[in-house]
Parts: sequence; structure tokens; C-alpha cells
Amino acid sequence: MFYRAFRAVAALVLRLFFRLEAPVDPQAGLAQEGPVIYVGNHPNGLVDPGLLFILVRRHVTFLAKAPLFSMPVLGWILKGLDALPVFRRQDKGQDMAKNEGTLAASVEALVAGRAITIFPEGKSHSEPQLAELKTGCARIALEAARRGAAARIVPVGITYEEKNSFKSRVHVEVGPALSASEWLERPGEEPHDAARRLTQAIADALTQVTLNLEAWEDLPILETAEALYALDQGDRPGDPERQKAFARGVGLLRAEQPERFERLKAALASFQRRLSLVQVEPHELTFRYRPATVARFVVKNVLWLLGLPVWLAGMALFIVPYWIPVALVKLTRVEKDTESTVKVLTLMLLAPVWWAIVTALAFGLGGVAWGVAALVGVPPLALFTRYYLERRSAALRDAGVFFRLGSRAGLKAALLAEGLGLAREVAGLAEELRPRVVAA
Repeated sequence: MFYRAFRAVAALVLRLFFRLEAPVDPQAGLAQEGPVIYVGNHPNGLVDPGLLFILVRRHVTFLAKAPLFSMPVLGWILKGLDALPVFRRQDKGQDMAKNEGTLAASVEALVAGRAITIFPEGKSHSEPQLAELKTGCARIALEAARRGAAARIVPVGITYEEKNSFKSRVHVEVGPALSASEWLERPGEEPHDAARRLTQAIADALTQVTLNLEAWEDLPILETAEALYALDQGDRPGDPERQKAFARGVGLLRAEQPERFERLKAALASFQRRLSLVQVEPHELTFRYRPATVARFVVKNVLWLLGLPVWLAGMALFIVPYWIPVALVKLTRVEKDTESTVKVLTLMLLAPVWWAIVTALAFGLGGVAWGVAALVGVPPLALFTRYYLERRSAALRDAGVFFRLGSRAGLKAALLAEGLGLAREVAGLAEELRPRVVAA
């Protein structure tokens, strides 16, 4: 009961905080039955397990670092979810010997046909590529296989657009499952060698579903190149699959043709700087501002003004709970990879409390009618306020692009010509590297 209730609350909060792009096909890997280990990369603290928690529709046992179990509220939640503690060497005062009990409990869960979730990097981090994986996941899977469980390991890649920003995109991709029994010891092989082989296979599988870069400075260059390629192909930019392919291509080009890589990188960076000066994206250079298009935009946004009083009421009502998580992050100075964790958990705790406060005040000041109206109306008002803010922010951006480019035909034409030239070069390079990138 607690598991389902908490998952419903977590799903609501995470889907409000992030724009979640995840597989909807039940056969995509998240709906598998029997003994399963879901393994993921770990860039964003407790948000990462939270995403798997709400996406996997069956009951999942989580492995979490032991210090979390002693934290107020969070420890109570983890115990209520039947999570298992992992005792890490870097955590002071932890008894590593207790890990044997955790490993044994994980194996028993798989033998019983249950699902568990592990983040084998062993830590949350903000590096642009996977950290070295620990062997614990492989050891658990292999021991379960020795005991006859048909355990499978499902790699789950989590890629954030801006992991600490409200309503930024997060893309979740599921790769093909690995069968643990296929990685059991070969004749004469030691168990720890089999565990290392399987760990490397898990790392390779996670690499296929995540965006791996040598340095974060490559990310804006990669995004610009992918956007220009989309411009050349007539597609929408920001495709996660294409971005991962481009990341692999960047690695190949850097290693094998460093001079060509540096020249193209410099050209893309220079073009991106010029775009940033006028605050536009590559695909916006192709916008055509016909009178009918502009008229529809104006009419639509004038109609949206009818909702302005409701939005202002919502902003006045929710300004305090909106800013408390932001202020808490600044005051506590948490690490980058745990900022979202603090914001999401604070929001989860604060939202029902604020709802109750508003409802109680409405009852006290306005009587039963106002109290019932607050009880029923606060959640949809909160959703409308957030949605309205998103739509108006997008409309303001579109209007800004129009005023920057609509009346500056020469600037637009020059940028578009340069962009199309770079787009053709990127497209040619993509075709050149495609066979090797696909095979990687």
C-alpha cells in the first residue's frame, strides 16, 4: 500500500518537475517479468532511482547507500519501500562486511522472481561519461544464475537536458537485456573473472544508451552540429538517438583526425557564438514570417491574455512553495548532482502541506464553500499556473526571434547561408562515419 501510494506521489512530482521522454511500449524492457536487474547510469542523485521507480510498473527493490537510511524522512521512506543498504568504503564509519548480507538478500530476491535496481557506478556524479562500474551487480546476477534463476540485466540510460532546471527534458532509453547465465564461469575460470567480464558487458550496454563525452565543453558543439544536421535533413533538432551517434562520431574524429576535428569544432563554436548574440537557434533561421502566420500568432496570444488573471492568482498563491526549494539549495550549497534531489524531495513534502494550509485558511476565512473550493481547486490551479508560464515563455521567445530577425533580412540571410554551409559539411561527415558509428 505504501509503495503504490508513494509511487503515485513521486510520479506526479517528477512529471511536474521534468519533461519525461520514456518508452511507452510495454515490450521496451521496463515491463519484463521474472528475475530482473535494472541497471542505470547515475548523473542526478536520488532523481535517477526515482525515475525508474515511477517507470517500472512492477514492485522493485532498490539498493541505496547506507547513510541515506539514517537521514530524517528519507530513511523512513527507504525502509517503507524495502530498499537494501549498500555499505561503501568512502562512507565513514560503515561496516563493509554488512554488504554480504545485502548481496545475499539481493540474490534471494532474484531467485524469488523479483526485480531489483542497481546503479553500478556506485556514486552519483556530474562527469560527462560513465564512471568505472563496480562488480556488485555482476556478482549478484551470476550468483542468482548459479542458483537456477533466469536473471536478466536491463540497461537503462538517463540523459538530462539540464538536470537541475525545472521542466527541462530527461530522456530515458532501455537497451537489450543481458542474460546472466550466458556469463557464468568458463571451464577453469575463477568467479571474479566472470564477474569482471559481465561488468564490462554491462558498461558496454550502458554506453549504448547514454550520451558519453570526453568533456562537457564538447556538448554545445555536439548540439550545434546535430541541430545543423537536422536543418540539412529537414528534421527537428534534439533527437537523443542522433545525439548519441554524434557523440560516438566526435570521439572517432577527435582520435583519428585531430586537425579536422579542431577546425570543425572552431567553426561550429564561432557559429554558435554568433547565434547566441542574437539569441536564436539554427532551426529558427528558416522561419518565414508571412502576414497570415504573424496574424495567427498575435490572435492566439491575445486570447491567451484571458487567462492572465487566473495565472496571476496562481503565482501569488504558489510563490512561496516555488521559491523555498530554490532557496534551500542555495543555503545548503549542495553538490550539483544532488540539487534536483533536494528540490524534488522538498517539493514532495511541501506541496501537500501548502495545499492543507491554503484549504484550512479558506475554511477559516470563507466558510465551508470556500474551503471545498480550495480543496478541489488548488491542484488544477497549480497545474494551470505552471502550464501558462511555460506557454507564455515560449511565446515571448518566438516574439523575440521575430523582432531580431524579421526586420533584419540581411543578418538572417548571412547566418542561414553560413549555417547551411556548415550543415552540409556536418551531413557529409555524418555519412562518412555512419558505418563505424553504427557498428560501435
